[in-house]
Amino acid sequence: MLERVHLVIVREVDRQGSLTAAAQALHLTQSALSHAVRKIEQQLGTAIWDREGRGLRLTQAGQYLLALAHRLLPQFEHAEARMSQYAQGRRGTLRIGMECHPCYQWLLKVVAPYLARWPDVDVDVKQRFQFGGIGALFGYDIDVLVTPDPLQKPGLRFVPVFDYEQVLLVAETHPLASVSFVRPEQLAEETLISYPVDTHRLDLYNQFLTPAGILPKRHQVIETTDIIVQMVASGRGVAALPLWLAEEYADRLAVVPVRLGEEGIAKQIFIGTREADGAIDYLRGFIELARQGPAARGRTGPTERPLKC
Repeated sequence: MLERVHLVIVREVDRQGSLTAAAQALHLTQSALSHAVRKIEQQLGTAIWDREGRGLRLTQAGQYLLALAHRLLPQFEHAEARMSQYAQGRRGTLRIGMECHPCYQWLLKVVAPYLARWPDVDVDVKQRFQFGGIGALFGYDIDVLVTPDPLQKPGLRFVPVFDYEQVLLVAETHPLASVSFVRPEQLAEETLISYPVDTHRLDLYNQFLTPAGILPKRHQVIETTDIIVQMVASGRGVAALPLWLAEEYADRLAVVPVRLGEEGIAKQIFIGTREADGAIDYLRGFIELARQGPAARGRTGPTERPLKC
């Protein structure tokens, strides 16, 4: 009979790369873990690992168990953590996954009132996922996913929380700072600065440059919004940002937001949750605050305030 401990062992051996390291992580002796491994294979009636010298390689059955462990163990661990929090008289921890790099600063303005309103709920934020944001939701690694690119899947629910326009940010002294909108070919000789995201997921590529068959002269990746904007202000390149964020920086730095194309690029931010969690009050409370948040209330779209030109 397959037991939870079997999945724990399979996952830990894969994580650590050897029985010795896995035994240390599981607080077992190596002989005890070796015995457990043999017992698992005897109980299941099939080999889980092939021995290669001192190493182990998962068989096809082992690969299946490892995939199962990645799906099920986080759910067990999440449930146990929540039960422990309930036992301590606390609601739990809201784990927020971010697939929107510039939204981190928006999130900070939502989290402050959220923590004040829900004093018995903690908040944790994750920006890196082993299997992507959707996989993290299904795997119970996170409770909500903030993303501009929802993927409708059975068991998940995505709610739009605010609209915004994606714009190009340039230095005040840049030639494009004086135009009413940017055409794709005008970026062919530019250095594009972006977050560390695959280009096929960057709106500037998939909705603007790629359809026109244009590539920037150079593409530079930077993780931090503040550094990206400082680089733009110093004339080192251009960057695409949400209008609401670009205008915040334009108020204090020598940068200008410019529309991308004559019609602009309209986007939405969504919050994704598991349908099974729909009754959790503090999760619903976060979504309500997000929909009332600073970007939702403020300057988010092309009709609310004309861009500088």
